[in-house]
Amino acid sequence: MTARHPHWAQINENSFVLGMRLLFMVYRIGGRLPFRLALHPILAWYLVTNSRARQASKMYLARVRKVADIGNGSGRGGLPPSGWSGAFQHFGAFAESILDKMLLWGGLFKTQDVITTGQEVIRANLLAKRGGVLICAHLGNLELCRVLSRQRKELRITVLVHTKHAKAFNRLLAQLDPDSQLNLIQVTELTPVIVMILAEKVAQGEFVAIAGDRIPVSPHPRVALAPFLGASAPFPIGPYVLASVLQCPVYLLFALTIGGHSECHFESFRDAVILPRKNRERVLNELAVAYARRLEHYCLRAPLQWFNFFDFWNLSTYDDAPH
Repeated sequence: MTARHPHWAQINENSFVLGMRLLFMVYRIGGRLPFRLALHPILAWYLVTNSRARQASKMYLARVRKVADIGNGSGRGGLPPSGWSGAFQHFGAFAESILDKMLLWGGLFKTQDVITTGQEVIRANLLAKRGGVLICAHLGNLELCRVLSRQRKELRITVLVHTKHAKAFNRLLAQLDPDSQLNLIQVTELTPVIVMILAEKVAQGEFVAIAGDRIPVSPHPRVALAPFLGASAPFPIGPYVLASVLQCPVYLLFALTIGGHSECHFESFRDAVILPRKNRERVLNELAVAYARRLEHYCLRAPLQWFNFFDFWNLSTYDDAPH
């Protein structure tokens, strides 16, 4: 491997949110416009100093534009500009999502205006008190779905997270609302103990949310390659292995903002995941391909809201072991 870059879990996103407490105060005083004006110099500094994130953003947005052009403009949310300008807007969308997380847990977000689609696909399970797996993505604002689930007692979601790189920001959310840290399970890998805990939750009618677009924090991550935005990319197989062990339905969950309106989308993915011994790898690859296809659909709808600021497509750029 010639180019060796940190695993995504080693990238400390707190460097991007150091000033969010001050910017949150700016928003409380003057609203979103003063927040954006105050944010611009921070974005400019980050754009200049963080070359790795800048390059990753530019490459990703270039892929979006190419695929959208091939599809005759299928990106209904509008295409971002290329180069530095696009990366600037991409970082800005990330900052806006952080603000929205703070507003959500600070009780300042108008959740009644959120558009929710596909909730009927899990309604039968909710009525039967049968849980399932929700495969989500680093697209938009998953915290929105967590907050909404608190307003519906029958919908209980436990989120598997790797938060060691974001401790300061999680402490900030906890100061806004201590409940923000509830129903989170810190994981680096799916151990038998964690699987037993999750099996009990699913048996009690809860849903387990796990990201489908993050490589496992492991020296030798097991992945499946799938076409994504015009090129083959590595996707984790953990969500599908977990679903097969838990023997429960699998759904997709995407949260994004279109035209100033927040949306949560539930989709039925598989009634069950069965991994046969002989064709196990083929089935896992098919599942990863199906997930990547839906992720691409939503990325084209909201290109600036997929927040992976590293070379997602190149598996050889990950370190052999996380530090």
